Amino acid sequence: MPKILIVEDDADIVENLSVLLQDEGFSFCHAPDTKGALDLLHTENIDLVLLDITLSDGNGYSVCTAVKRLTNAPVIFLTAMTDESSIITGFQLGADDYITKPFKPMELICRVRNALRKSGKVPSVFQVEDLHIDATKGIVIKAGTELTLSALEYRLLLVFLNHFGETLSRRDVLHEIWDIAGDYVNDNTLTVYIKRLRDKIETDPANPVILKTVRGVGYKVGD
Repeated sequence: MPKILIVEDDADIVENLSVLLQDEGFSFCHAPDTKGALDLLHTENIDLVLLDITLSDGNGYSVCTAVKRLTNAPVIFLTAMTDESSIITGFQLGADDYITKPFKPMELICRVRNALRKSGKVPSVFQVEDLHIDATKGIVIKAGTELTLSALEYRLLLVFLNHFGETLSRRDVLHEIWDIAGDYVNDNTLTVYIKRLRDKIETDPANPVILKTVRGVGYKVGD
């Protein structure tokens, strides 16, 4: 289970992030300031850092520098600082991503998983039956032939891969697709896209073995 360090001094944001990360299967620790963050970097095995810029005893830039010096954990700035100079400074110091507040919860989770995949801390390559997915390269291959998926079909597949082996309700899937896509996706649209995705990834779409239906509950990929 990847461990996320939250460096944030707003108690409400910390509480919301804590619930979100736990619900998505991550463990976490928290530091409200630079001193606490540096202490945890020396005592905990951190896989990724969510980092605010404005902190009570300094700024997140110094923490980012320390993270990159002490660990190979990716850093995602999560901040209200939206000016270009702040964003550029963050990336120049080695940040892997930069997200401004307010943020969409599932978009944040998607970016966290992407950063973890790129750093090799979570799987980026999946094999399900004769389907091969390389999430880093963004390719899907079935029985040696690369498939062409629409953006929403690919996002839908990634939702299930990010919850590999878990059963997701239709409500769960709608919530993630809606937040990540930034557009409203209704229940009927989901039905259409699940059918389209199955038509492409299943050998026999009428009897799916990759994107399986769990009767009365939802869908799952993998065991």
